[in-house]
Amino acid sequence: MTTNTRTIQKPKPNFETKSWMFMRYSAILLIPLVFGHLILQDVIVGVHRIDLDYVAMRWASIGWRIYDALLLAFAFAHGVNGIRQVLNDFIHSDRGRKIMHWGLFLLWLIITAIGAIALIGGVRPIS
Repeated sequence: MTTNTRTIQKPKPNFETKSWMFMRYSAILLIPLVFGHLILQDVIVGVHRIDLDYVAMRWASIGWRIYDALLLAFAFAHGVNGIRQVLNDFIHSDRGRKIMHWGLFLLWLIITAIGAIALIGGVRPIS
């Protein structure tokens, strides 16, 4: 009696696979960041009590600034990925898609870096 066994090789992950995985893993972090932000700002503090003094007090802590920078980075990454998916429907050449992917990545990186620098390094301490 003979048995036929076949080995199936797992394909190497490409850009689309890595992008898909990043979106899933970053969503695990993004969801509690967003809900934590909403609960704190809207439920605990209340939007009617948020003013410049409250923001200055909150950003006096490096932890809150890092929290907001992570929220910015993950939320903007999800938005840029959505734009990438829409543009993939309109750009059909491999070269055009590669240029678009790198352009969107650089856009995400630059805006996230500017936002993180402004959040983390651009806040004057309360005196």
